[in-house]
Amino acid sequence: MTDALTRLDAWTAAHFDDEVRFLQQLVRLPTDTPPGNNAPHAERTAELLAALGFEVERHAVPAAEVQAAGLQSITNLIVRHRFGAGGPTIALNAHGDVVPPGDGWTRDPYGAEIADGRLYGRAAAVSKSDFATYTFALLALKHSGLPLDGAVELHFTYDEEFGGELGPGWLLRQGLTRPDYLVAAGFSYQVVTAHNGCLQLEVALHGLASHAAYPDTGIDALQAANRLLTALYAHNDELRTRRSAVPGITHPYLNVGRIEGGSNTNVVPGKVVLKLDRRMIPEEDPAAVEAEVRTLIAEAVARSPGVRLDIRRLLLTGAMRPLPGAAPLVAALQKHGRAVFGEDIPTSGTPLYTDVRLYTAHGIPAAIYGAGPRTVLESNAKRADEHLVLDDLRRATQVVARALAELLGA
Repeated sequence: MTDALTRLDAWTAAHFDDEVRFLQQLVRLPTDTPPGNNAPHAERTAELLAALGFEVERHAVPAAEVQAAGLQSITNLIVRHRFGAGGPTIALNAHGDVVPPGDGWTRDPYGAEIADGRLYGRAAAVSKSDFATYTFALLALKHSGLPLDGAVELHFTYDEEFGGELGPGWLLRQGLTRPDYLVAAGFSYQVVTAHNGCLQLEVALHGLASHAAYPDTGIDALQAANRLLTALYAHNDELRTRRSAVPGITHPYLNVGRIEGGSNTNVVPGKVVLKLDRRMIPEEDPAAVEAEVRTLIAEAVARSPGVRLDIRRLLLTGAMRPLPGAAPLVAALQKHGRAVFGEDIPTSGTPLYTDVRLYTAHGIPAAIYGAGPRTVLESNAKRADEHLVLDDLRRATQVVARALAELLGA
């Protein structure tokens, strides 16, 4: 096995400049979601993969389904490479859709500029980086000549920001894949085995607009929203007492991320819309959480006579919980992470939610591991000047290639 690992490491090092150029081309083509017109990026990714010698399956999600989800286009990609007969099938999944860049950048968010050993750009760290990690780990295996049994699949999908149901969820529902193990985009210094669930709701409060000179002729939806906000934020005091037993995950939390309302300064607001996000720890039941939040909202709005309430669910995702069958996968990633990085690579949970819970819900053992720093904050993911330390990309590629080789019987 030592000779095999040396060959894998040597191939990765010799082709690392190619890997960086591959990633730069992925970062330079925007995939802002919304609006979510991501089929062009998938097509470009497929071209780059074909140039590397892979056969690429393009799976376009029907336009009606995509538009119903509030997006414009999605094509998910699968690459399948079989080694010897028998052995497990291991899928590697990363998502190409990203949040818009936002303000505050000191570099072009789609320039893929390299400075001081870092590559800057939106999705450089989360998670176009792992398009590169997984592609070049598989290439290292292909060119190693090792006697391997089993198969590796690349799943490059485009719906993580909107919940993943039209990304991995769609591939799984269509019966297009059923791997034995799944590794999904993550960071280099930990193997994540659990994550939070998420509930997102749109809450509309309907009052009655009127001239501000005659406020008694209207019903102020913004005052009702103020009462509701007070109740929602007070609820966080209760949520802080609900502690998770999963390392890396603390307690549930409720956040109001967007507020829209009113028509003009001199008009009593007739309508206010709130969008909220309720993070769920793995120990919570999603249906019970949604019922609790809806009851809290209804009771708070009932204290504002004349205001009509509409609640629309935007997203409900369950948590990822460790499956017993994931132990060999986790052990291989930790073992080779320790060897390559020279430190222990712990397992933990994360308060984020990801596509991985869609695989585990189908009984597929999974772990989250890839290129990146120790925390989301270190990478500036979803903030200005997102970046990836290139040495982390190189070493994560080594770790994934080594772990795959072990699981495939090298």
